[in-house]
Amino acid sequence: MKNIGYKCVCLLVLFLSASCEDYLERYPLDRPSDQTFLTNQSELELAVNGCYRSLWYHPSDGMTAMALLDAASDIGWDRNGSHLQLLGKGSQDANNNWTGGVWTAFYQGIGRCNFVLDNTDRLEGKVAPDVIAKARAEVRFLRAYFYHQLSEYFGAVPLITKSLSLKESQVPKTDKNQVVDFLLTELDEAARDLPATYSASQFGKATKGAALAIKSRVALYNGRWDVAAQSAKAVMDLNVYQLHPNYGELFSYAGQTSKEIIFSVQYLKGVQTTTIPRNYLSRMAQGFSNKIPVQALIDSYEATDGLTIDKSPLYDPKNPFANRDPRLGFTVAVPGSVFFNYQFETHKDSLQVWDYNQTPAWRIANTEATHAFATFSGYCWRKYTDMTDKVDVANSELNFILARYAEVLLNYAEARIEAGQTDQSVYDAINAVRGRQSVKMPLITPGKSQEELRSIVRKERKYELAGEGLRLFDIRRWRIAEQVMTGPLYGRIPNGLLATAPVIDANGTPSYVNVPNRGQMRLIEQRQFNPARDYLWPIPQLETEINPQLEQNTGY
Repeated sequence: MKNIGYKCVCLLVLFLSASCEDYLERYPLDRPSDQTFLTNQSELELAVNGCYRSLWYHPSDGMTAMALLDAASDIGWDRNGSHLQLLGKGSQDANNNWTGGVWTAFYQGIGRCNFVLDNTDRLEGKVAPDVIAKARAEVRFLRAYFYHQLSEYFGAVPLITKSLSLKESQVPKTDKNQVVDFLLTELDEAARDLPATYSASQFGKATKGAALAIKSRVALYNGRWDVAAQSAKAVMDLNVYQLHPNYGELFSYAGQTSKEIIFSVQYLKGVQTTTIPRNYLSRMAQGFSNKIPVQALIDSYEATDGLTIDKSPLYDPKNPFANRDPRLGFTVAVPGSVFFNYQFETHKDSLQVWDYNQTPAWRIANTEATHAFATFSGYCWRKYTDMTDKVDVANSELNFILARYAEVLLNYAEARIEAGQTDQSVYDAINAVRGRQSVKMPLITPGKSQEELRSIVRKERKYELAGEGLRLFDIRRWRIAEQVMTGPLYGRIPNGLLATAPVIDANGTPSYVNVPNRGQMRLIEQRQFNPARDYLWPIPQLETEINPQLEQNTGY
């Protein structure tokens, strides 16, 4: 785009000189021009890298959208009184700045992608065809990823596949099924020209596996069972990915180059960082603990015998975190555990705890028991908190995973179950996740009905993927959001424990109706969910005002 200020100066010169035509043809000096950009391979690489930029968009609190999204689901909460909290509470409207920011950021990303795809013809004869093909595949993948996010948040959205002039910008919504058809085709085309792997210096760029993994997710979310299973199987058949033996390490610096990671948001100090540790950590560890898991997540995890806590003889209400699925402790900092070298204890009567930052450890005042803004639920997220960031918890360069192999295995299993095509491969996929070396939960035995397997895979997704931003999509597509997002959102009893286990349903959701002392639980907030409206987010009010053809979603 030409620099408007520079052009105005040239127009002034027009009145002072009879020969100013050369000035009017000049291009901006401070940035590339649309008219001259993409003339060599270096510019192509710059343009493609620019298309990744929307992955770095931080809707609030210096965190990427997927890192925040569980706070708008039934397993998390945002204490900040933000527009994200309104989405979780069911109080959002069309002026919600969280949804508005996401809409703008992803359409900006789509615009960048469209520009590259529209202009790679300028490189013919200047750049090798295979280089152009790979660059176009990366960009098509990213554009599809952005549309996947938008269509799951908002439903039908304008499908724009080329750069538009101002006159062309009044675009109506495209039916979601058409958007999904487009995405599945685009991801197929991208996968064809993307490499299976990159060198270490290019880790984080889109791969064939990333395109196929997102294709499996898009298909699964939209009931295309055969496509979802086939795409997930294609990822499995690449023989590139494998489950990381240590589940907890996967979300630390030590796991950043794991073969389980398929696609992730890349961070680097001096370029772009994230504040995840500051928002997740306890007050003792200099965190704000304002993005937190809630009691309903903690009570979902099975006991080590593979039974839910309302059925397992291993569950002890007086020692509720013992004998539990190891993923609970890897995902959440629970009371009594060591978190960032401090004894983590949120019982209000525990006024002193152990500080393990020196040897021998010594007792210090427990901020978690006294600080007004210590975690409201009594728990903190442990994923993505690494001691490496202890010296600067507001500037982490720990990458955030957007797709990993365990999800692909669960996508495959669920798609086959829903298609009525259960065979040994379904059990193998689920059991690979449950049998991870550091997890070792009891394996699922054959002979289960479709209903039983549906329950198993839904609970498994909750245990395995909590804290990774996928929960909202799951409760929406399973149409259980109206059940799990309505009513009181609970934290732990501030100075005690539940007298008995809550009842756990087929989806892994606890009900506390049977718990005698449920009235002592901390009430974090009352939530509401309107099934006629809240399965989709509102399209930003400003967008509907400047584009009259853009119809608002029902109820907003």
